[in-house]
Amino acid sequence: MIASTERGQRGINRVLAKLEHSINTGNYYEAHQMYRTLYFRYIAQRKYFECMDLLYTGALRLVRNAQEPSAADLGLLIVDTLEKSGHRTNIELWIERLSALIENLSPTTVERETLINRCIKWSGEVSGHNLGHPSLHKRIARLLWSEGNMEQARHHVLLCRDGNMCGRFLVKISEKKSYTSEVDLIIVQAVLQQLCLKDRKTAEETFTTYIRQHPDIKRKAAPYKEILLNFIYFLFLCIDISHSAAFRSLCDLYKPSLDRDPSFQKYLVKIGVLFFDINPTPPSSGANMNMMGGMFGDLFSRLFQGFDDDDENNELPQGREHGDGDGSHISHELD
Repeated sequence: MIASTERGQRGINRVLAKLEHSINTGNYYEAHQMYRTLYFRYIAQRKYFECMDLLYTGALRLVRNAQEPSAADLGLLIVDTLEKSGHRTNIELWIERLSALIENLSPTTVERETLINRCIKWSGEVSGHNLGHPSLHKRIARLLWSEGNMEQARHHVLLCRDGNMCGRFLVKISEKKSYTSEVDLIIVQAVLQQLCLKDRKTAEETFTTYIRQHPDIKRKAAPYKEILLNFIYFLFLCIDISHSAAFRSLCDLYKPSLDRDPSFQKYLVKIGVLFFDINPTPPSSGANMNMMGGMFGDLFSRLFQGFDDDDENNELPQGREHGDGDGSHISHELD
């Protein structure tokens, strides 16, 4: 056994020597193949950590020499090694390293998206976050935002469990990509999606940050001029008191406004299941505000008492489209 191990190590040392020669002479294709050879040999010997360290160093060396597809391939081998090892230690270290590697790959590198997806899958499996580790989503969101890819960045920022960052991000999307008339739709969709993930804390932080920082929202506390913002405000109250009847009535009351986005209904059905133990059927129509009754109905009445309709004259023109921009100059604002 000892002799076999020594022979194996001598074989690895020979490949390492060839690898260094390939790098030094600029033969990067051969170097890439040497890294793959070493990967198989380390895996066969169950030297998982040595394997991952070698692959990570190699990926960075290849990136520095403009060999991004090969570097991404080594990144995929790192994830494969992490999965094979079965270890659940040093998760944050490898999230940091894999994030750094991804950030060094240009968006035109085809293999980058595959690497991102594999990293998310692995991080979810080892961390208990089924949709991927929040810190990995945060790094990817910042990267995509800096590249001007707002739609993809939005997907990741909603999963980073950072309501402050998410709220500021949505403000920028609203300013650059949407009409003023959609100022409420953007935050309502995000909050409902976060609630569907049963992440109430982040959802409220996202909502509060968005309300406070959006320049087109004049009222920073309820009652708001934007109807659906009031719906979200009361939705949080319904969740806090676990009042299913109030939730049903709230959905009926705001149905005309909620119908502006057909996706809202399916989110509300899931929220009803998660927070109110309501069977997954749409809320019935025809209910009115009085059905809320008790504490919730009284709160509703008090909140809107003295609402100043004269402020309508100060509303910004509707239908204004913001310029797109590329997002790169404000990526630091998500830090």
